[in-house]
Amino acid sequence: MMIRTTRSTAIRRRRPALFAIAAGVAVLAVGAASAVSGTANAPKAHAENLVWSQDFDGPAGSAPDGNVWNFETGGGGWGNGELQNYTDSRANSELDGNGNLVITARQEGDGSYTSARLTTAGKYQPQYGRVEARIQIPRGQGIWPAFWMLGDDIGSVGWPNSGEIDIMENVGYEPHRVHGTIHGPGYSGAAGPTGTYQHPQGWSFADDFHTFAVDWAPGRISWSVDGNVYETRTTADTNGNPWVFDKPFFIILNVAVGGQWPGYPDGTTQMPQSMKVDYVRVYSN
Repeated sequence: MMIRTTRSTAIRRRRPALFAIAAGVAVLAVGAASAVSGTANAPKAHAENLVWSQDFDGPAGSAPDGNVWNFETGGGGWGNGELQNYTDSRANSELDGNGNLVITARQEGDGSYTSARLTTAGKYQPQYGRVEARIQIPRGQGIWPAFWMLGDDIGSVGWPNSGEIDIMENVGYEPHRVHGTIHGPGYSGAAGPTGTYQHPQGWSFADDFHTFAVDWAPGRISWSVDGNVYETRTTADTNGNPWVFDKPFFIILNVAVGGQWPGYPDGTTQMPQSMKVDYVRVYSN
């Protein structure tokens, strides 16, 4: 995980990770997207515009497709004071046999935490379009699920010059809210332009599946939940600093435990906690 922004006074930090970028990277530019309107509804995603999909069909207990997904492993806090050690074990990431990828954070017998972090780095890296996933997030104090992207040049330019697009983040003490943010040079960490979406009924997002998406075009990114646009950011929001989002990015799914922003598990936190991902899709728009 990388250096992150703050919400109110909480500090969120991620350290740059090393990514092995394979030769012959699969980069897909899905075309210049049209600007998202300022209405409350996102443009409809049409089946004929689908350019890439992971539907996680496969037998229960099997691994996600290794031709698409990498496992980032290890602990050390990831720059945020997080507690989990990411593994490639099926105990932390597996298909459930019902069309879902399940990423599970667990507390082990020695009191430590394990989880999983999957990326498409070096294997699939879209540029523009609608990037969306249908997800049922986990719940609980200190639990931090995320669906996000990093610029494919992070290995050469570092973070935040690579850019980061947070499509969905949730922290357990705000079960009814999710956040979307961009980070780049001069507007990372606490200065990352951000938006927040609150469940219209005030219910927990962990109660059901929801569709989290960005509509991404040259110079413009809009965030939506279940088709409801709640934030749009453009080149005007970087205060004269470079807009670094007009290039390929890779996709990341993870569940963190603890950290300076979500805080840490307490007596109310029930483990294990799982994030279920029905699909991840990219559409041209």
